[in-house]
Amino acid sequence: MIALQALFHAIAQAKDEQTLRSHISREMSEYFSATRSGLFLFAQIPLANSKIQKALQIALSPQHNPVTRYLVERHAPVHEALVVEPKTWQLICPRADHWHVMAGPIVSNGQLVGVVGFTREQGMAAFDSQNLTDLSALCLHISTWVAMATQYPLLQTERLTPREVQIASLVAQGQTNAEISAELWITENSVKQALKRMFRKLEVSSRAHMVAKLSTVSK
Repeated sequence: MIALQALFHAIAQAKDEQTLRSHISREMSEYFSATRSGLFLFAQIPLANSKIQKALQIALSPQHNPVTRYLVERHAPVHEALVVEPKTWQLICPRADHWHVMAGPIVSNGQLVGVVGFTREQGMAAFDSQNLTDLSALCLHISTWVAMATQYPLLQTERLTPREVQIASLVAQGQTNAEISAELWITENSVKQALKRMFRKLEVSSRAHMVAKLSTVSK
C-alpha cells in the first residue's frame, strides 16, 4: 500500500503537469482503490476537442452535478453519498464505472481552478470519510503545486522542480533554512542541498541574487 507521505513527495517532485497527472492516474488511484481518476483544470477545458469539451462541461456543471455544486460552494472534498441518495445518483450518472465518485478541489488565490476526481465500479465499496480526509490533504499539496507552477512559469523552464520553486518562494519571503525546513517537513540539510542545485540551475551565486531573479520573473 502506498503511504500518504509518499504521495505528498511525488506531488512536490512532479516536474510538469503530465508527470503530476501520471501520479494521480497510478499511485493515487491505487491508494484510493479507484477504477478511474483524473485531474481537470478549468482553464484547459477550451483546449480539449469538442466531444471531450462537451462531456467535461456537463460533468463539471454545478447545475447538472451535485458533487460539483458541493465543490464550488464549499471548496471541500465530497463523494456522491454526501449529497444525493444512491438511486438519484444512478439517474444522474448511470455509468457502471462511475457508480461511486469522489472529487476534491484545486484552489488558487481563493478560487476553484480545477478538480481531482476518482471513481469506483458498481459492486465496489463506496468512498468513506477517511478517503475524504486523505483527499483533502492531497488537494492541499496539488493546489500548492498548481499555484507555484502558475506563479512562476518561467522558472519551470529552468528545470526547477515544483518543490524547488516552493523553496525559492519561501526564500523570497525571507525565511531561513531552518524555517523552510520546518514548514516543508524536510531536513535543514535537504534545504541546503536543494539551494545548491537551484543556484546552479539559475546561474546565481547567492540567495539575494536568486530573489532578484524571482522578482524579475514574477513581473
